[in-house]
This record gives sequence, C-alpha cells and structure tokens, in this order.
Amino acid sequence: MRDGLATHLAALWRYGLVLSGNRDVAEDLVQATCLRALERRSQFQPGTRLDRWLFSILHSIWINEVRARVVRQGAGFVDAELALVVDGGREIETNILASQMLTEIGRLPEAQRETVLLVYAEGYSYREAADHLNVPIGTIMSRLAVAREKLAQATGDRPAKEEDETRDRDERR
Repeated sequence: MRDGLATHLAALWRYGLVLSGNRDVAEDLVQATCLRALERRSQFQPGTRLDRWLFSILHSIWINEVRARVVRQGAGFVDAELALVVDGGREIETNILASQMLTEIGRLPEAQRETVLLVYAEGYSYREAADHLNVPIGTIMSRLAVAREKLAQATGDRPAKEEDETRDRDERR
C-alpha cells in the first residue's frame, strides 16, 4: 500500500489542487487521503485500480470538508459545486498560457472542473470518469462539451469540434 501511495502522490496533489484551488489545502487533502488509505487498507479490493480508490477517498474528504466549513460558518448545508473559490492560478505555473488556462479551469463549476481533470489530466476514459463520479456517461460528455466551450470563449480560441466529436464517438463504443 505504501509503495502504491508513493506512485500516486503527484496525481492526488493535482486533484486536490483542482478541487481546492489552494496548494496548502491540496497538500492537506493528500496527507489526509494517505492516512485514511493506510488506516482502511483492508477495504481496498486487490485487482482494482489503486489510483481510482485514492481519488474517491480524496473526493470524499474534500466534500466533507466543504460541508463542515459551511456548517461551522453558520450557513447550513451547501451544494459542493457552489463552494469553491480559486485563489492563486498564477502561482500554479510560471508559463503565462498555462497559468491562464489553469485559472479559467478554476473558474468552471466544480463538476466540470473535476471532469476536465479526470479525463484530460489523469487520462480517465469517459466511462471511468462516469463511474468515479457516479453519473451517466452522457453527463460526462455534456460537462466536457460545456467546459470546452467556456474555455474556448475565455481564451479566444475556437474549440476543436471535429477532434472532440471523434473522441466522444469513440468513447461511446
């Protein structure tokens, strides 16, 4: 388990950063994820993908933290999709274009941002992302289409529709 954790630390940190928008919070999420994974290693099913299990743990910790923070602030319960504020997009990358793109991704609603990360950064298939997020594959495709359009508008580019349509068609198979 420890060796497996070590190989996935960078991906966990990226996922934590996408969810929280803050480097320190991302590091805390990774640490909490590693601790929980070690404590509950008996729950891991051999033969399944460790990275998917770790991403699920991190996501659960994040959602619990968002809900707890809102309750502590006296605001009651909130939909996690509305609970993110990104701060520090320019600190993420020194490259101006990369920084701009990461900032724009950070402005996406959490569901779209998370889907973009899973499919484009972590290489999940549409089916794997749908299973991980417990949504239909069509929802993944819709989130990505909307996210691509928003990112294209924000950066002044036109989305590569042919390439996206080909990928969407291939993913449905």
